[in-house]
Amino acid sequence: MKLTRVCIYPKDIQLITGRSERYGRKLINQIKAHLDKQSHQFVTAEEFANYSGIKLDIVKSYLS
Repeated sequence: MKLTRVCIYPKDIQLITGRSERYGRKLINQIKAHLDKQSHQFVTAEEFANYSGIKLDIVKSYLS
């Protein structure tokens, strides 16, 4: 079984969307607010996929 990361970082969002890393930080903060997460909590790949509408398989392929 191949292990992959579970958490999404701004650099990952930059690679997936083609937008800036700053946009990635902003989007993570929006997702945290939407999910009522605290600032120290992480955003998972599944949460990002659900929020953005991008298929989880595509998101996970960038985390490999």
